[in-house]
Amino acid sequence: MKRWISIAISLLILGVIYWKIDFRGLGRIFQNCNGWWMTISLGMVVPLTLLTAWRLQQLMPHGTRLHFGEANRLILAASVLNMVLPSKMGDIAKAYFMKEKGHLNGSLSLSLVLFEKACDMLSLLLWCVFGLILYPAKDSLFWVMTGSVAFGLAFGILLLGSRTFARLCFGLGQRIAPLRLRGALERFRTSWDMMFDYFWQEKAIFCKAAITSVFLWWLHLLQIWLFILALKSWTPFSASLALSPLAILAGLLPLTFAGVGTRDAALIFFYRPFFSAPVAAALGLLCTSRYLLPAIGGLPFLGQYLATVRGIRSLR
Repeated sequence: MKRWISIAISLLILGVIYWKIDFRGLGRIFQNCNGWWMTISLGMVVPLTLLTAWRLQQLMPHGTRLHFGEANRLILAASVLNMVLPSKMGDIAKAYFMKEKGHLNGSLSLSLVLFEKACDMLSLLLWCVFGLILYPAKDSLFWVMTGSVAFGLAFGILLLGSRTFARLCFGLGQRIAPLRLRGALERFRTSWDMMFDYFWQEKAIFCKAAITSVFLWWLHLLQIWLFILALKSWTPFSASLALSPLAILAGLLPLTFAGVGTRDAALIFFYRPFFSAPVAAALGLLCTSRYLLPAIGGLPFLGQYLATVRGIRSLR
């Protein structure tokens, strides 16, 4: 039922957006786009997927093995599940699959995926803070967003770097969370503790994953900037480093289907000083393709991963 509600909200937001803008003009924008930049920007989905799979492979503990091809299949199948499950829960399915295949025990596989997602979020926030600091025309709203994103970055670093702080946050969360979620939080707390034990002992793996994540997200944000060039528009790359992460964060809100609608509206709002709403709406469609193309690529591998979805219910 929740999934149908999120789809309805996405369709409603998109309906309002396309009603407000010149829908036929949106078609002309794609007809007149730069085919060379469009090919390069869409083609970046392939190296981004490969690099993400390589990072997952590098996170595996000594004495365990995850083949590069299998890591890619995991990433692609998770992309499919992320399109239909709330809050990127498809990524959590990777932990259950690695457990079922005997790569890792359940707690360590979950802690590995949690660390991977924490690195992703912190890298996105890092580039967002960097871009917001450089962004020239900050009004009061942008100062509030700069402070909020910087706070989120500092909070995440503390959560990842301080066991005491993490335990305090999990303890507080268990006290205020509904009863049905407390068991899930306890499992997350156990996995988070195990993550500390593993990654702070394996500092080389920790540093490699962190550096790879920062570079990976620079490539993600570069891809979005290349989308803008493909649409024959212009935004300084430093400004796009601030604005595109804000739109991505808006898309992570568990309100709509795979962020569709909220992300599009955020792109129109944040990029309005640089180009028109129809161009921003076209950019929104291209940003959705960043999630859709890997999901299409993962469809042939989905069958062997569907059993992992049942395990996700134990976290909810």
